[in-house]
Amino acid sequence: MLARTIAAAVQGIDAIKVEVEVTVDWGSGFMIIGLPDTAVKESAERVRCAIQQTGIDFPGKKVMINMTPADIKKEGSAYDLPLAIGILAGDEKIMPDRLGRFMLMGELSLDGTLRPIKGALPMAILARQLHLDGFIVPRANALEAAVVNNLDILAVDNLVEVIQFLNGDIDIQPTVVDTRAEFAKAQGVFPYDFADVKGQENVKRAFEVACAGGHNILLVGSPGSGKSMMAKRLPSILPPLTLGEALETTKIHSVAGKLKQGTTLMTVRPFRSPHHTISPVALVGGGSFPMPGEISLAHNGVLFLDDS
Repeated sequence: MLARTIAAAVQGIDAIKVEVEVTVDWGSGFMIIGLPDTAVKESAERVRCAIQQTGIDFPGKKVMINMTPADIKKEGSAYDLPLAIGILAGDEKIMPDRLGRFMLMGELSLDGTLRPIKGALPMAILARQLHLDGFIVPRANALEAAVVNNLDILAVDNLVEVIQFLNGDIDIQPTVVDTRAEFAKAQGVFPYDFADVKGQENVKRAFEVACAGGHNILLVGSPGSGKSMMAKRLPSILPPLTLGEALETTKIHSVAGKLKQGTTLMTVRPFRSPHHTISPVALVGGGSFPMPGEISLAHNGVLFLDDS
């Protein structure tokens, strides 16, 4: 039987739709095609163990999986959940009625529990653009994804819950976040406050002028004179993030996997302080598996290059 599940791949800070097509037919073997990377290929064993832990027998047949569009590389372990659900649907263990109405993403442990993923926020934005009913994510990513309105964010802890929900055996209440209220509540709460600095009146004046005019600052002084201490307090005197800037900044940190669990929107301008020995790739981004660099992570915030 042929089954399809909906997933997503992150390109830059946006997500694109990925369809996971699964056929379970007579024969033997397990094959994944559609430019999967090593982590996706290894999902075969994670998925097999996770399904067996639910008490359901893994299909003793030929399993063929195609991830479309086939010309885009699929990276990471977040495809474990749509692959597992597609295999079960192809083996007629899950009713296909709801499969086309929900996006699924999540990494599976061997015992069937779901681990958090990167890029949940841009994936949730894509799910809304596709007019899907909801997005099934690991519980650790629920608040991050719930920033997106007009979309049901269904937080789950393990594969069993997903199977029961798709078969109509249980209901899962959507995670709801009042984005504007949370944003307004958290603004003005800084880990480091410029008001804590005592003395250094001339330096503080220079910082204030630079922040007001959007200028760069060169700090020169002996170790321990307070350069880093004052620099890390700069976000507290910069203009507060707008809602649009907060969403943009949060997407970058979500893709990079830098968001703390339980975070909805970033409400404070980021502060990044890489050491002067940082590599060019780490600074500007890119690499074999392209990721945002320190410059991108400091977007809408402060980049402090430490040469001490």
